[in-house]
Amino acid sequence: MDISVVIPLLNEDESLQELFGWIARVMQSNSYEYEVIFIDDGSTDNSWKIIEQLSSAHKEVKGIRFQRNYGKSQALDAGFELAQGKVVITMDADLQDNPEEIPELFNLITVEDYDLISGWKKKRYDNVITKNLPSKLFNAAARKTSGLKLHDFNCGLKAYKNIVVKTVKVSGEMHRYIPVLAKNEGFTKIGEKVVQHQARKYGVTKFGMDRFINGFLDLITISFLSKFGKRPMHFFGLWGSMVFAVGFLAAAYIGFMKLYKLSQGIKAILVTNNPWFYIALIAMVIGTQLFLAGFLGELLIKSKSSEKHYSIKEKLNF
Repeated sequence: MDISVVIPLLNEDESLQELFGWIARVMQSNSYEYEVIFIDDGSTDNSWKIIEQLSSAHKEVKGIRFQRNYGKSQALDAGFELAQGKVVITMDADLQDNPEEIPELFNLITVEDYDLISGWKKKRYDNVITKNLPSKLFNAAARKTSGLKLHDFNCGLKAYKNIVVKTVKVSGEMHRYIPVLAKNEGFTKIGEKVVQHQARKYGVTKFGMDRFINGFLDLITISFLSKFGKRPMHFFGLWGSMVFAVGFLAAAYIGFMKLYKLSQGIKAILVTNNPWFYIALIAMVIGTQLFLAGFLGELLIKSKSSEKHYSIKEKLNF
């Protein structure tokens, strides 16, 4: 199979038939063998009924229905697991991503051998204050932190080699950082393509301003995980040992000075009356806690399970 199109959605019943028709025309005009995987992330409208109708009429349409709303990352992870195409393309269901971009994205992966191509909506039709400006700040921070020179990390239109989506595990709200996750897994040939941004035709956006706050918090998380995710002891153990050593040496010095003064007949205050003793004690306690955090992190990594953080209610055409 040439292409798998993975489409996560939440309450997009008005756009689904039009979107699939558009995708089908592009695929047929280029003679691609393809599948379209819709992941219904707990919709409360008629989205699943539309997917059922499409899957009954077209063998290329496949559906996954979540038990409830879990989030875009979980929806993408479920689609990635079942995608069979040698190139996997993701897009949003709101018609803001243009399916006409698919052939060029496909060629960049198959002909130019990119691991991942991320779309860049250079010209946007969103509100400048609530979306465009925060998006620019967010992307600038992501570029600085990750080292990837991408302009639009959050663009839903991306293309991947199949091996990339089978390797990368997307959870939480990490869908924004799939290129970073891919880079951390060793897929270094990551490119960018300017894509056309369509104005929203139906409904309203499902994301508010809080996505940028969550995005920055996730950026900090992934920055840490990229360096110490597999060996947390290298971070917590190092700092824990250093802080404990400082506290221990300070306490030893206080004790030594106390004994020295007593041996010389010099009047000395009680150790428990010395404020530096408590500072040293706190340093040793904090150092021990940091070391234990690293140790527990190592145990969790070695014993972590592969359980999915979502529940699938129904599948179609799989």
